[in-house]
Amino acid sequence: MMHSSELLKGTLQTILLKVLKDNGRMYGYELTQRVKDLSDARILLTEGALYPTLHKLEAEGMLKTEVVTIGKRVRKYYSLTAEGKSLVKERVAEFIEFINTMGNVLQIPQPAISGTPFPGEKKG
Repeated sequence: MMHSSELLKGTLQTILLKVLKDNGRMYGYELTQRVKDLSDARILLTEGALYPTLHKLEAEGMLKTEVVTIGKRVRKYYSLTAEGKSLVKERVAEFIEFINTMGNVLQIPQPAISGTPFPGEKKG
């Protein structure tokens, strides 16, 4: 089952920031494919959702871009700025807190997600 675009709207910035933190410099199509892979094809980003979000993050100083010409193709790569890198952890923590709150509101038994460290990070 694919997730609705309404549900994704509020989380897309967090998703993109985290994917860029974990993967480094990426271009648009590469980002959409990585998110598709990570979500088992439940999150399929359209250009209409992806690029406005990337441009907004860039305008806010969270992303920097680099234009690379490969043969006749021009490819625009996105990567996190120092400010973007510091925001990722905050955004992910905020989102986990939101998931826990929604679990309470909807009375869903909760997994022990809140104490889980980021992959590759030590707990504590």
